[in-house]
Amino acid sequence: MFDKDEYISRRAILSAKFSSGILLFLGNEESPINFLHNTYRFRQDSSFLYYFGIKEPGLSAVIDVDEQLVLLFGEEMSIDDIVWMGRQKTLKEKAFDSGVLQVRDKSGLVDYIAHALKMKREIHFLPPYRAENKIKLSALFNAAPDHVSKLASVPFIKAIVVQRSIKSEIELRELDKAASISVDMHLLAMKMARPGMKESEIAAAIHQEALSQGGDIAYPIILTVNGQVLHNHFHGNTLKEGDLVLNDSGAETAMGYAGDLTRTFPAGKTFNNQQKEIYNIVLSAYHSAVELLQPGKQYLDIHLQACLKLAEGLKALGLMKGNLEDAVKRGAHALFFQCGTGHMMGLDVHDMEDLGEQYVGYTDTLIKNTTQFGLKSLRLGKELETGNVLTVEPGIYFIPELIDIWSAKNLFPEYINYEKVNEYRSFGGIRVEDDFVITLDGSRMLGKQLARAVEDVEQIRNAM
Repeated sequence: MFDKDEYISRRAILSAKFSSGILLFLGNEESPINFLHNTYRFRQDSSFLYYFGIKEPGLSAVIDVDEQLVLLFGEEMSIDDIVWMGRQKTLKEKAFDSGVLQVRDKSGLVDYIAHALKMKREIHFLPPYRAENKIKLSALFNAAPDHVSKLASVPFIKAIVVQRSIKSEIELRELDKAASISVDMHLLAMKMARPGMKESEIAAAIHQEALSQGGDIAYPIILTVNGQVLHNHFHGNTLKEGDLVLNDSGAETAMGYAGDLTRTFPAGKTFNNQQKEIYNIVLSAYHSAVELLQPGKQYLDIHLQACLKLAEGLKALGLMKGNLEDAVKRGAHALFFQCGTGHMMGLDVHDMEDLGEQYVGYTDTLIKNTTQFGLKSLRLGKELETGNVLTVEPGIYFIPELIDIWSAKNLFPEYINYEKVNEYRSFGGIRVEDDFVITLDGSRMLGKQLARAVEDVEQIRNAM
């Protein structure tokens, strides 16, 4: 945990945005894998973690704005818990470390909310993403579980998004740490990969690296020779000479902050000429986007500039043609780049995604395009602010099934040379990604440096 004053300050800032009412926080529960006491790794809800810092299942909390109270609801360890888990800090001690002085039994939340509803007080809660919290809210507010999310408080969501979007210095230290551990994971993968090795061997090694540094992985590892599958979590392939290996993995620190890096490297010692050409197009788009990072710049414009750079490189290879600005505007480039250039990051690798992209990555005046292929997958479009943390991750992906569909429909024939595209249908995919914080006059990359240029990547591979 951070110092208690940090959590007291965060709660005070949030409370000041409301003139009255109750702010309700539900922590996460243990989730069984296949029977009750065999559970997945516990991960606390990120908003609960941000405002209270306690990583323990079965907790809930309220900030009562009218009464100026902060209450934590939970259960102290029983003797059975102590027998199986050992003596730990008491819940009251953990609450004290968070600056919370009042702890009540978890059953007391039902009466507290019931009384507030009887008094017709306004109760704000966040949209639930776990089934157990949907059920809790359903019981508390006498609403169908499927309807609960519609009752979530938009003012509460917006207030949290505004606050959590600007990272403090102590958060940036954690994010730098997460990015640096992520670099160690990627460098290990670059050094150990060999033709004949299973993807699973490399994935296991980089997971071990995250664990050995006191944290864990921030999201399931993407380590694949099929980089055209954007979120490919299958690790059953064997590396072959001539393959490209796409590694998208990041560490989560013990404090819960995420890193998110991607590198693409040859399974052998060098890229072939075709791979170099596509890689350098991606790298050019990456640098173009990074140069534009600054306060006041819309990330949507940065994304479109990266798309234009990709299109220019693809045109130089004969894969695209025609007026490229029109091509990008109409979405023709999305045959090769189907996703967004980046997303917000912090306690969540896709920061606050549970609160809704329309609030986190967009604004009331900048509405997300949810219909155009490519743009509908851009998680971040709004104007950047000092203290925002985000990724830059352009890529080029040749997806045979997508090529076949577009080609059969003859989509965008004025911009796409399908005959040439078919020569690349078995190419795979390339992505390059780093994490950045927006500064007063630009941006700063988080964490340690990691090879990006072709010659630097090949130098590491040739040392294997």
